Amino acid sequence: MADWIYILNPLRDVLDQEPCDKEKILGLAEEDPEAEFWLSRRNRMVPGDRVWFFFTSPDAAVAAVGEVDEEPRLDSEAGDGSYLVPVTLLTEATKALYRAPVGRDELGLGQVRSVQKVKPGALPLLLERAGL
Repeated sequence: MADWIYILNPLRDVLDQEPCDKEKILGLAEEDPEAEFWLSRRNRMVPGDRVWFFFTSPDAAVAAVGEVDEEPRLDSEAGDGSYLVPVTLLTEATKALYRAPVGRDELGLGQVRSVQKVKPGALPLLLERAGL
């Protein structure tokens, strides 16, 4: 199993025509936790991997987590070589992270621009805050 950081910029990213902010993802985790997220490249995600959602604003922090349901698949509707990855948001863990997000400094992240693997040193803190 691998752990991934997935970047969401609420000023740019949308889901269901709404800004993809912490509140939107928390609401999905509580009401409709199965979602698909866009990837610019396939990555090597497999079912069971965790996806930690890093929100770039207003405070840069991880505030949600989900589990990969299926390997990423080509987004045939986009026609640009992008992929979709089905993820089930983990409701209780997302609630815990929403209440106590893990900030950029705590994660030891520099510039975050694309989906990347979680640094091994940051994983224990993420797991603890998420109650996993």
